[in-house]
Amino acid sequence: MTDTLFNSPKIRLRVVGLAEGVSYLLLLFIGVPLKRLGGHPEVVQLIGPIHGLLFLFYVLTVIQAKTEYEWPLGKTLLALVASIVPGGTFYADHKIFRHLPGRPTPQ
Repeated sequence: MTDTLFNSPKIRLRVVGLAEGVSYLLLLFIGVPLKRLGGHPEVVQLIGPIHGLLFLFYVLTVIQAKTEYEWPLGKTLLALVASIVPGGTFYADHKIFRHLPGRPTPQ
């Protein structure tokens, strides 16, 4: 099941977008306050690299989806900019990703 699940560009994009969005919110609203106000930098040291890796996966997955679905530049930029706005990947999922077909149309 996992093999077919991640073979779908739509599912892959939605899962990676969700994970990246959650990790960003955890970093900003839990990790940073605990570091700055609570003196616990280890939280950022743990969540930061995880978020960084998920961010890279997200960017690569968006680029792959752009190629597979033949997105115009505007849609691609919206999906990429969404990754730098807190909660932006949830918006991109709602506006773009959930409406994608399960498989790109063959050429």
